[in-house]
Amino acid sequence: MKSSKLIYLFFVFILSTTFVFAEDSIPQNISKQTILFAQKDTSDLKMDVYRLKGSEQEKQPVMIFMFGGGFKAGKRDDAYYNNYFTTLTSQGVTTISIDYRLGLVDQKISLFNTKAADYAINMAVEDLFSATRYIVDHAEELGIDPDCIMISGSSAGAVTVLQADYYLNNKMHAYHILPAGFKYAGILSFAGAVFSHKGTPDYKEKPAPTLFLHGDKDKVVFYNKLRLFRRGMFGSKPLAKRFKKRDFNYLFITMKNKGHSVAGSPMHNNLDIIEWFIENYVYEKKNWQSEGCMKELDAPVESGGSVWAI
Repeated sequence: MKSSKLIYLFFVFILSTTFVFAEDSIPQNISKQTILFAQKDTSDLKMDVYRLKGSEQEKQPVMIFMFGGGFKAGKRDDAYYNNYFTTLTSQGVTTISIDYRLGLVDQKISLFNTKAADYAINMAVEDLFSATRYIVDHAEELGIDPDCIMISGSSAGAVTVLQADYYLNNKMHAYHILPAGFKYAGILSFAGAVFSHKGTPDYKEKPAPTLFLHGDKDKVVFYNKLRLFRRGMFGSKPLAKRFKKRDFNYLFITMKNKGHSVAGSPMHNNLDIIEWFIENYVYEKKNWQSEGCMKELDAPVESGGSVWAI
């Protein structure tokens, strides 16, 4: 029963979690193009394409980004993310921030009743796959390399990108939206997890090289796991353990004494880790497994949310 309460509180608390949004502007040397990539239900789904001006003749790698907000809030063009977008764009990566349908409704969620959670996560994955398909189909006019498409996300967005690669490499929900044989070039998860009905997630096909960044005190998107029988939310720690056992490529950085703030902080404070991962794991295709931890000695321990003290 305690596990049931915890998974319910996970979704309640993640919806109330917000970040301080900085008014970071887009530099004048970066162009921003807004494109309608799909219409689903009553939703117009758009993407913002960021690119360095003057690079239109280059065939660039792509980073797709999915915002956080508990599958109920958030927006693709929040100024909080601009630092991340402009840093990647200035280094020759076409950065694309996408809409996705926010499908979590106000109802109780538990490990005994996961329909609402499954619905929201699966709908977000479908929209990510649709955006990816649009990018591949329009690769020439967008000036991108369809063989080098990375996906990244924060919080709920991180859950979505991890879930998407899990589905893709197990030929599960909505994978058929993507072109036959398509593979992502890299996955970047800022405080993410996989929701599984089959125990600790495993992969029939090799997943993309994956960067896991997570705070070990995170009680919003669990760093470890919340499990009841075979159902559960599996965070970065058990996922990295599985990757290690299966000889998959990954970089796992534990942010010691940090809570859910890690969902946003890497895009401002740890861009060097992100850049290093892209250079070595995606561009150079190094066959590496790496783990480490970072600890700010002068920073207080984050509680991860007092709501969990039950």
